[in-house]
Amino acid sequence: MFSNLRRVVRRGYRRAVDLSHPVRSPLGSAVVNCLVYRDGVRQDGHADVGEALHWVRKTGEGFVWIGLHEPSQEEFAGLAELLGLHPLAVGDVGNAHQRPKIAGYDGTLFAVFKTVRYVEHEELTATSEVVETGELMAFAGHDFVITIRHGGRGTLGPVREELEAAPEQLAKGPVAVLHALVDHVVDEYVAVTDAVQNDMDAVETMVFSEHGGSGDAGRIYQLKRELLELRRAVAPLGRPLQQLSTQPLPVIPPEMRTYFRDVADHLTRATDQINAYDALLDSILQAHLAQVTVAQNEDMRKITAWAAIVAVPTMVCGVYGMNFDNMPELHWTYGYPLVLGVMAVACFVIHRGFRRNGWL
Repeated sequence: MFSNLRRVVRRGYRRAVDLSHPVRSPLGSAVVNCLVYRDGVRQDGHADVGEALHWVRKTGEGFVWIGLHEPSQEEFAGLAELLGLHPLAVGDVGNAHQRPKIAGYDGTLFAVFKTVRYVEHEELTATSEVVETGELMAFAGHDFVITIRHGGRGTLGPVREELEAAPEQLAKGPVAVLHALVDHVVDEYVAVTDAVQNDMDAVETMVFSEHGGSGDAGRIYQLKRELLELRRAVAPLGRPLQQLSTQPLPVIPPEMRTYFRDVADHLTRATDQINAYDALLDSILQAHLAQVTVAQNEDMRKITAWAAIVAVPTMVCGVYGMNFDNMPELHWTYGYPLVLGVMAVACFVIHRGFRRNGWL
């Protein structure tokens, strides 16, 4: 009941998804929007990328924020040439499976982040998808920011709306956008790790229930695989965040390092929680295997006990089936009932003994 309540609360407070594409650039359909900001306020009338960049550099104020979604190499080449981006960074844009990193190229900062999303499901199964990952790349220069999303889900609309609601922060320039991006990504890490707690509780309840030994180990392995995917997205971001918060980098003024240090603290929380989940899953898996072993031992004890009970009448019948002439009570009238009674009493006594010792 409580896990369902948490799921409903998460759905109720989930940010609205902005699926609109307000601007289409002549550079290609991959351009989602092109916005100009001056003193933290959006400026209208600059839909074209070249026009917007020319206006910013002519006035010497503000910056351009260009949003892309899965651009091809051809679509991005014209924009890279216009902004003078380094060829090594441009080559990484076409590869959507980069490791999280921060790199500086000729006064421009190139960042790669892994995005995650919790996949809602009614019940965890051996094939359930729990974590869905994507990728976010960003170029931050003196007067421009380029954001590139890979993956069919997610949007930066809420990030843009939050920044526009705080013009004093947005007035700090491209570094404010970069901070908002990484803060948004890390917040999603924390939200997903909190949501995985429901699946951890479900697996733990299954294993330590009355019939935990007969549970499905595939659910545990599936959750462990999904947790590994989450760790691959979260853990590598630690070093890039340390660079942003401690080392002198292009575009990052010293006073902004405190903001990135705060984001690094949130990332540490998510990383520690994932490590704790992984250790707990190892313990749960070991407990499940131990329960399976105990259940198998109990089955073997029951089989052995019944085999011992059946061995008594088998032995007696075997002795009287040897066809000797001189055997005790062989020609006695009550010999047959007596033998049956002895076998029944012996089986009853042995059965009681096994029941008393917990074998049956």
